[in-house]
Amino acid sequence: MSQATRGHLAMLLFSALVAGSFPLGAMMANEVSPTAFTALRFVLAGAIIGAVVRARGGVPRAALAAPWRYLLLGASFGAYFVLMFEGLKTAAPVSAAAVFTLTPVLSAGFGWLLLRQVTTPRIAAALAIGAAGALWVIFRADPAALLDFEVGRGEAVYFAGCMAHALYTPLVRRLNRGESATVFSFGVLVAGAILLTLYGWGAIRTTDWTALPGIVWITLGYTAVFASAATFVLLQFATLRLPSSKVMAYTYLIPSWVILWQIALGQDAPPARVAAGVVLTGLALVLLLKEEPAARPRAARPD
Repeated sequence: MSQATRGHLAMLLFSALVAGSFPLGAMMANEVSPTAFTALRFVLAGAIIGAVVRARGGVPRAALAAPWRYLLLGASFGAYFVLMFEGLKTAAPVSAAAVFTLTPVLSAGFGWLLLRQVTTPRIAAALAIGAAGALWVIFRADPAALLDFEVGRGEAVYFAGCMAHALYTPLVRRLNRGESATVFSFGVLVAGAILLTLYGWGAIRTTDWTALPGIVWITLGYTAVFASAATFVLLQFATLRLPSSKVMAYTYLIPSWVILWQIALGQDAPPARVAAGVVLTGLALVLLLKEEPAARPRAARPD
């Protein structure tokens, strides 16, 4: 099996694991404060990544320079997850996943503003097709709702979160000063956990943690271990073996995975006319995968 194939398999698993957050998040979103839940998630994910960092020699002194970088990135990443679970209180999982596919478009815009990154015509076409498919799902395959811009509150809230996520991606490249991915991620998670705890202390203190239903703890464990720590490892593995456009392409596969997750969890699949928008996001995936030849495999830099 080639290194490029391994990278594609890693991103296939990555997209499936990320997709699981949407139906699980929708099932528990109204059971606990999104801020309290996300704060605890950051603490757990930080503990997992922190154990990896410690096993690899700890945090180097140079990584502690300019700690404001971690606070800025932690605020951006934390805002994304809080708004995600707030949006899932009312948004359908497939609709929320469709909103998430708009992130590459937003990220391309922020990338140009912060890094002057230029998007190739093929990638621009793929992003446009993916965005069209996402809008078709978000507006429930209703052209009248699209023309009147009748977007649901949950989708609107989550879109704000996706803007924070899209800003996070170019900010990482702009603010990283040579720190390894694990060390940098650990700093972001610690900073995010501190900020979320301070901001959400009232919700954390008033939450009756012992009375929460099991689905909250299941979702917490899943998002902390599989949708955070595991996806981080998979993403790092794939970025060493695939061009960035190919890694980004798998975002468009998430709505399809969400449908499969819903079926597996006994939930209703979306109507066929809504699923047509998911097909368009799949076409965007194909176009992005054809954008560049496979990157020459290289060895991962030690952390």
